[in-house]
Amino acid sequence: MNDTKNFIWGTATASYQIEGAYDQDGKGPSVWDTFANQKGNILNDDNGNTACDFYNLWPEDIQLLKNYDIPNFRFSMAWPRLIPEGTGAVNQQGIDFYNNVIDALLEKEITPWVTMYHWDLPQALQDKGGWTNRNVLKWFEEYATLLHEKFGDRVKNWMILNEPNVHAWFGHCLGFHAPGLSDKRSYMAATHHQNLVIGQTARQFKSLNPDYYVGSCYQLVPIRSVNIPQDHPTLIRADQLWNRNFTDPLFKGSYPGEFQKEIEEKFGLIHDGDKELMQAPLDFVGIQHYNPIYMTENKDFHYDVFFGDLPENCPTTDYDWPIDPDGLEECLLNFKKDYGDIDLVITESGAAFFDKVIDGKCDDTRRIDYLKGAIGATKSAISKGVNIKGYFVWSFLDNFEWADGYKYRFGMVHIDYENSCKRTPKCSIKWFQELINEGAECLKTS
Repeated sequence: MNDTKNFIWGTATASYQIEGAYDQDGKGPSVWDTFANQKGNILNDDNGNTACDFYNLWPEDIQLLKNYDIPNFRFSMAWPRLIPEGTGAVNQQGIDFYNNVIDALLEKEITPWVTMYHWDLPQALQDKGGWTNRNVLKWFEEYATLLHEKFGDRVKNWMILNEPNVHAWFGHCLGFHAPGLSDKRSYMAATHHQNLVIGQTARQFKSLNPDYYVGSCYQLVPIRSVNIPQDHPTLIRADQLWNRNFTDPLFKGSYPGEFQKEIEEKFGLIHDGDKELMQAPLDFVGIQHYNPIYMTENKDFHYDVFFGDLPENCPTTDYDWPIDPDGLEECLLNFKKDYGDIDLVITESGAAFFDKVIDGKCDDTRRIDYLKGAIGATKSAISKGVNIKGYFVWSFLDNFEWADGYKYRFGMVHIDYENSCKRTPKCSIKWFQELINEGAECLKTS
């Protein structure tokens, strides 16, 4: 039996999705501020200008975490709130905000887990090419140095990038996310430079403090299809696009299949030393998983790959994402088989439903059922030898869900966006409290 007595339970958020205060107290604009405020980019023309107003309501939220015995809180820092132009002058009001959040968490015995970058690049750096410009390595090094200097005395758990695979493909190849680019070179450049930044920052942080627990987070999924066989070149390419273009560099220092040739010969993005730099000495890998992804061949998109139909009668969330906990177990087992026994932390896992508050109560039983399945899959993977250290529910709060605005709700706390962002804890957070208080018992396999 794996030792699960110190298993890490927590919940997660991201700066642009919850903070709001997009132009308050010296914050500079991010690519998401720009993208979301352009008509037609976001469902219903929503934006994150206010979001959950965490920037102003954080004391209430931290008290909720304490009330429900949640011992670990994952949140991201907004680069343009700290360095408005991306480099150069630091915004002290931004420093003060995150200091207050961290200190309040620690005062209530809640451990902070900080994501350095969750997609909200300073717009000033995007104007210089953003992730397509190799200078992002030195820009990020400056930013990471600031995080260490200002917060490293109290924050020990660090995640470098959130889902570089989604950020590269949705933001730089499909154009569905900020910064809204759609070409192969932008995709490959953003992919490669993010992989390099992970390696560079892991080494930087471990040299600054060997006791840091440093990881990076990837949304990893089994790729499936209902209309083409599993060994079809389209599905192999889809797996490379979504998964292996990020995990292979991390562990092997190279890209899978034709992508190595494309990035090296067609686009000339590989420099001397890149192979070694990409192989990041991470302490853990953050696994983010919601469902298997069904894809098919579609020549209207780069690399001829796009999302396909789900199986007939497949159960889904209200987001129309399939509910299949076996997909999470498959993902975890495959990771161990392909890459070995590095610590894994499930840094996001959750489901979206159209939750409503009725008579002061928000009954989200379907979310509880989803989480039971996902945690059951985690338990099964542990029983088969996968080294899983923790599980973070996405998300603590309902929030701005990127291109889909506020239509879908992932939170364990309901946000009334039309009533001063009033918070109403859902039934799921009470269920999660009870699970946490069971401790290791719920994960025992023998």
